[in-house]
Amino acid sequence: MTTAFVLGNGQSRKNIDLDHLRVHGHVYGCNAIYRDWTPDTLIAVDKNISEQIQHAGYGQRHRLFTRKPLPGLGAQRIPEHYWGYSSGPAALALACIDQHTPVFLLGFDMGSVGDRFNNVYADTEFYKKSSARPTYAGNWVRQVIEVARNFPHCRITRVTGPESAQVQDFDGKSNIDHMDMQSFRDIFHH
Repeated sequence: MTTAFVLGNGQSRKNIDLDHLRVHGHVYGCNAIYRDWTPDTLIAVDKNISEQIQHAGYGQRHRLFTRKPLPGLGAQRIPEHYWGYSSGPAALALACIDQHTPVFLLGFDMGSVGDRFNNVYADTEFYKKSSARPTYAGNWVRQVIEVARNFPHCRITRVTGPESAQVQDFDGKSNIDHMDMQSFRDIFHH
């Protein structure tokens, strides 16, 4: 069993040295992260960005999962049970399927503490404006809880920053806990 890092695109992960994470485990990323950095496994479920990634040839060079792989472009289909999931929870499911533990969730801000869209790719193609209202996080929360229930052996730690919303639904789950960003840095950024 090895450590994995699942990168959502919430603001709390923007100052993490992604290259350094690779030293410590397998890195899963979501959607537009491919524009800036290449994770070990990329997950993209939204049709427009998924097709853009596939047409760019990404799946022919790297491990890519999506809902509807385009023929001949190398992407793999997300496992059936998680086919309808959002990218972040689907990435978590893949990390658990790949038998990683512990799994650290970074950039899973689950909405916003304030009243604006919380995403490092705000104001770019396929993303809402930074001035937009936050995205509803209830589906992400339910999906993370279901993955945790399906993989009770997988220890899931959500790393939080000041941009992260509190998620009381995670409290009391036996294999989900929280860690603040400074504690995470103390462990993984020596």
